Amino acid sequence: MTESLVAHMSRRTALTAAGVVTSLLCLAGFVPAGPASAAEGPLAAAFTRAAAAHGVPRDLLVALAYAETHLDGHDGKPSASGGYGVAHLVSNPKVHTLEEAARLTGTPIASLKTDDAANVAGAAAVLRAKADALGLDAAARADAGRWYTAVARYGGAATPEVARLYADTVYDLLATGFTARTPAGETITVAARPVTPDRGALASARDLDQPQNRTLAAAAVDYPGATWVPASTANYAVSNRPASDAIDRIVIHVTQGSYAGTISWFQNPAAQASAHYVIRSSDGAITQMVREKDRAWHAGNSDYNHHSIGIEHEGYVDDASWFTDTMYRSSAALVRSIAARYGIPKDRSHIVGHYQVPGSDHTDPGPYWDWNRYMQYVTDGDGTGNPYTPEQVCGAGYSVIDSAALGTAGTVYLLYNSGNGYNCVVTLKKTSLGTATATSAYLEVQGKSRITDSGNYGYYAGPVRAAAAGKCVKWGGKAGSSSYDSPFEHCG
Repeated sequence: MTESLVAHMSRRTALTAAGVVTSLLCLAGFVPAGPASAAEGPLAAAFTRAAAAHGVPRDLLVALAYAETHLDGHDGKPSASGGYGVAHLVSNPKVHTLEEAARLTGTPIASLKTDDAANVAGAAAVLRAKADALGLDAAARADAGRWYTAVARYGGAATPEVARLYADTVYDLLATGFTARTPAGETITVAARPVTPDRGALASARDLDQPQNRTLAAAAVDYPGATWVPASTANYAVSNRPASDAIDRIVIHVTQGSYAGTISWFQNPAAQASAHYVIRSSDGAITQMVREKDRAWHAGNSDYNHHSIGIEHEGYVDDASWFTDTMYRSSAALVRSIAARYGIPKDRSHIVGHYQVPGSDHTDPGPYWDWNRYMQYVTDGDGTGNPYTPEQVCGAGYSVIDSAALGTAGTVYLLYNSGNGYNCVVTLKKTSLGTATATSAYLEVQGKSRITDSGNYGYYAGPVRAAAAGKCVKWGGKAGSSSYDSPFEHCG
């Protein structure tokens, strides 16, 4: 209940309205936050108090903060885009949620940066202000799905597609639930619950996680499976590599921020920085923001920028929770592809951390980056020497559900994306890599025509995708003299 509303009500009317809101919240699956429980740890209690004070769904507030920082305030140090604290209150030339929080709460900026409870309360105040600006009344605020646009605006994205990516990340966390462990050792859990996001105008924005939307851009991606989201032209230099400059290094970075936040920052002309690729922690999704022929400003060293490709990985250097095996594998597959295309040796002299760049004052990827495991994935891959994986060819969201060997010449894979109900088939070669030889992949959904990709390819055939939820499929492919043809199967 807001002060402005209570001021116009008698005590009895206010109590009645509060009861209605409580009932609506319970019906929506969100129990409203009350006074902090003695059993709660200090940060959990801060979320509970802030949610109650500002009329924000408590778990939504926790999910937003977790998406930004994994609930780590990083001792008041800013992210790459100028965000502070557990809930990432931002101060940069385009986004000013830090200053807005100070104005709304009366809390000094210094405290908002360093005090977890103040930071969370400031975020709740900003989020509520954005809900009010959208005209959300008490009934609408009781439905967590109606906060979608407010969450998107909190992220301060420069484009609708990235605003949707930001908000979808928060709502995906609500849907799946999560448990976080803070640097102080406190455990905070958000239970999985069904929430239907009301995307409003953002429903028509390009969904960057959908495979069919990946190449809707003037420039095609250099790496199959990546999503193209261009950086601001103020943040990189157009070039003509490798004709103008040989590409002989790959630089590994950590974003010091979230995936969506980093993409948004590289779209901001004030950043004066960019990378060729950004990789998500949770599932290894890859966004390309600068063409490989162009010089991204990532290394802080002009010579390195001329001769290298920069890869950013979602997370923070002092928090190992961001460095998932999925991200390592996805990044290693990307590195193998880049190395194969430019003849870059797959060793630590040519695949370097940002901290190794001459003159750099950066420490990324930091002490928790597992170089041994990463380089094993880079050099070994799937044991075939093929720089691609079936997941990278089919794209984010796809997982292998079946495979068949094609003698020694290759393997054909069947993948499924539970998010959109699509199957995907890809044939990866094991021999004659880099040499165009006859290779094919096909997918046939029962009752539909067969879709085939057949030709002379250096590394793979496919991806062949089709909607197949609840349908039986035939799938197969050929490499060399060996082929595989399945019966109708995988009918679930």
